[in-house]
Amino acid sequence: MDFGVVLQTNPPAWRTVGLAKQAEEHGFDYVWTFDSHLLWQEPYVIYSAILAETHRVIVGPMVTNPATRDWTVTASVFATLNEMYGNRTVCGIGRGDSAVRVLNGKPTTLQEVREATHVIRELASCRPVEVNGTTLQFPWARTSELEVWIAAYGPLALKATGEVGDGFILQLADVDIATWMIAAVRDAAEKAGRDPDAITFCVAAPMYVGDDTPESWAHMREQCRWFGGMVGNHVADIVAKYGDSGDIPQALTDYIKGREGYDYNEHGRAGNTHAEFVPDDIVDRFCVLGTPEDHIAKLQALRDIGVHQFAGYLQHDNKEETLRVYGETIIPELRDHVVAKA
Repeated sequence: MDFGVVLQTNPPAWRTVGLAKQAEEHGFDYVWTFDSHLLWQEPYVIYSAILAETHRVIVGPMVTNPATRDWTVTASVFATLNEMYGNRTVCGIGRGDSAVRVLNGKPTTLQEVREATHVIRELASCRPVEVNGTTLQFPWARTSELEVWIAAYGPLALKATGEVGDGFILQLADVDIATWMIAAVRDAAEKAGRDPDAITFCVAAPMYVGDDTPESWAHMREQCRWFGGMVGNHVADIVAKYGDSGDIPQALTDYIKGREGYDYNEHGRAGNTHAEFVPDDIVDRFCVLGTPEDHIAKLQALRDIGVHQFAGYLQHDNKEETLRVYGETIIPELRDHVVAKA
């Protein structure tokens, strides 16, 4: 299993770069960031600094969208970073949440996600692509290669992911829901004539290591309750489209019945007052909390259902310690063990 860390690009930017460096030092493989240009600093500028000051980690947005950036510009950014730093980027993409809603816009269509995925991947992989009736290609790109991973929840989005995505990003760590969604993506890939085993499955959720005491659990939950509010935005869209039964797991829809609105000025923040509707059991199911042993057990369960990467959100008050415990205790338990002498 690979490991990633998900950061917000809060100022100062060097704080983000410093956390990325610590993540690499503790054995993480990926550094992801939010991509919401009004709420936080511009991530692609910061990626260049991260790549310049690290050696191995792969960087990318979790997630960008087809609406707020021209697709060819997005592809150019990735190709430039890859040409500079040796193919150490990945593009996570979705329909759009905070980046478009803060502008009073709406998430894009799945067709636009499909088309953007194709255009960005082809251009950033040094291949020609048809855009607006003409063939385009970067004449300066020689070695760049890029995978595009799609973030999805609903049935049609999962279908699109299986049909065109290089990877699937699921932003919650509930084992039962992940099992259902991974199966849906794999089924769509197989029906489209693709190899399901070629798709990378990434689960992303807050990670917080604490003690097994009531006080510690209460603190961990309050620090991570914001995540249920963020996921609730996507679930609300799904329920509006499909209803709250049928193809959608009931555990994913029940908790939003108490949702009364959402303030994007508090998006992704610990203590988000618009996440009070999220019950403790959903926080526990959607996040990875508890002692190191609790983390290992849940991550092993996710690995067993086919998850290739766990990407932990660090939007809480215990960032450095979480990275240290993961690097020293948790990650080594989830790696393949190799012995010097058989």
